Amino acid sequence: MEGPINAKNAIGIQEALLDKITSQRQELVALCSELIQAPSENPPGDCSAVNDVLARFLDRYGVPYHRHTSPAGRENLVAQSKGQPAGKGRALILCGHTDVVPVGNPSEWSFPPFAGDVKDGFIRGRGASDMKGGLAGLAFVLALLNQFRDWLPATVTLAAVADEETGGAEGAEWILREGLVQGDACLIGEPSLPDYPTVGQKGSCWFEVHIRGSSAHGSLSPLAGQSAIVLGSKAVLALQRLWEMEAPALPGIGELIRRSSQHMEQERYAEVFRRVTVNVGTINGGTKVNMVPDSCTFQVDTRVPFGLTPEEVLARARELLEKEAGLAPEQFEVRPIGFQSRPNYTSPEEPVIQSLLAAIRSVRGSTPHGVLQWASSDARHFRAHGIPTVQYGPAWLPSIHGLDERVRVDDVVEAAKVYAMFVVNFVCSLN
Repeated sequence: MEGPINAKNAIGIQEALLDKITSQRQELVALCSELIQAPSENPPGDCSAVNDVLARFLDRYGVPYHRHTSPAGRENLVAQSKGQPAGKGRALILCGHTDVVPVGNPSEWSFPPFAGDVKDGFIRGRGASDMKGGLAGLAFVLALLNQFRDWLPATVTLAAVADEETGGAEGAEWILREGLVQGDACLIGEPSLPDYPTVGQKGSCWFEVHIRGSSAHGSLSPLAGQSAIVLGSKAVLALQRLWEMEAPALPGIGELIRRSSQHMEQERYAEVFRRVTVNVGTINGGTKVNMVPDSCTFQVDTRVPFGLTPEEVLARARELLEKEAGLAPEQFEVRPIGFQSRPNYTSPEEPVIQSLLAAIRSVRGSTPHGVLQWASSDARHFRAHGIPTVQYGPAWLPSIHGLDERVRVDDVVEAAKVYAMFVVNFVCSLN
């Protein structure tokens, strides 16, 4: 295809990309399967096997890439398709994380956790929905786009990052800080509903609580010693009241919060955008069954709505431990860990979001809307660097972070088509 950049030529490229995705459907599915079959549980966080799969695939299409290892040993892969410098195309980042949450007990799965097989229309295995289905689609579209690099006036970068499931410090946050990726906007292939890309997210405040008791012979309890586990149990119950922290109404983002809450009503989760959610994820204590435990430690995952801050959540947690659990200041310590971020979002009017909404309309014939994400992701790192960011990806949502994770084959293919339409929309300013 030759000639100046114009809407007609851009639409021609979109049509060609859609045809290729349809005709090469099985290659896309095979890539997704291979990514799943490359274990990358985090912890421990070694994603090199996934990058091996990506490297072999990109080599076949002649897409240049580099593998970058963070100081802590987390490997990230960055690939680029560089177009001609002429024109007014935009630089775009396509991002996907390569790590997955741990499998848990494999015997509880109904199939091997890293099967990567296709059954009943689903690709099965840990990471299928979160987010190797999306990563496969992004990588596939980049490879196809590379065939038009002499025509498209843009640089499209694929950032396959590690460490998202434990905060992203050695993945997205590191490659951004080191200047290994740049762009005018970013699309992350995180799981979403087909008509609801996520344009913002709640903040995160993870923290650890350490309770101090005093040891004694277990046969004398509760007359001797002071059980840190009993104190910890009271503390756990007291912290459930963090849910009562309701965010104030905010100008400017109120309509987005309202729409997001309405979107979640069908799942009975409408309150999630107005309140602090609380999950005590781990708890450890004691030394031996016949000893009164002198220590108890548990970790808490809270998500912070717009209008509140992690600092306010931590202050309220300490207050609850004193007033509700009855702990003296010397009996406990609260320490922030892991995910720490404030609520963040990209304006729905940004070109990156308008380009994606237009692509969804074209592929699905629907009326999509941007909504907020109730959890957190690497999007916050890109927004912290001033990069407008949106998330959209294929998913079987009930299986994310659970047993028997899977994703529909048709959803992976459809998402790839949306990605293809979106990239051309954005870099050629079609929306």
